[in-house]
Amino acid sequence: MEALLTSTLGPLIIFFMRIGDVSLATVRMILIMRNARVWAPLIGFFEVLIWLMAAGVAIQHLDSPWHVLGYAGGFAAGNLVGLWMEERMALGFASVQVFATAQGGELAEALRAFGHGVTQLEGRGREGPVDVILSVVKRKDLPAVRALVTDLTPNAFLSVEEPTAIQKGWMFPKRRK
Repeated sequence: MEALLTSTLGPLIIFFMRIGDVSLATVRMILIMRNARVWAPLIGFFEVLIWLMAAGVAIQHLDSPWHVLGYAGGFAAGNLVGLWMEERMALGFASVQVFATAQGGELAEALRAFGHGVTQLEGRGREGPVDVILSVVKRKDLPAVRALVTDLTPNAFLSVEEPTAIQKGWMFPKRRK
């Protein structure tokens, strides 16, 4: 293994090892924020194993610009891959707020028909009355919800945030553990 990592393929191997460990680090941190007590430490174990190997070889070859570039480039690419993985996993929930000047009631009913809990309020914007539609949806459902909002209320103002805590409501009639 040492001969392979010190060869001309070494920088490329280090590059891909760094993509692996940085991607795992990104996912691990997201799982920690989601309180995944089993998966986060397990992923961390493999993350550090990969990092130790990549860092060890890179440090032994600091005189090789290719090894250093492989290490740094893998870190940068690993961030992109980690973000892509997190987006595909779509863990957690999103808080959606829609401010519509027309068809707000139609949008609320359509969201309910798709199984989402919705609160509808009447409000007043700069140009007059608005319907305020509030909902908390699973992040994996967010693209479909955004498409529905765009189709039914194309001029609506849409805001999406990540809730830090959810308690009771239609999704969780009992407190989550």
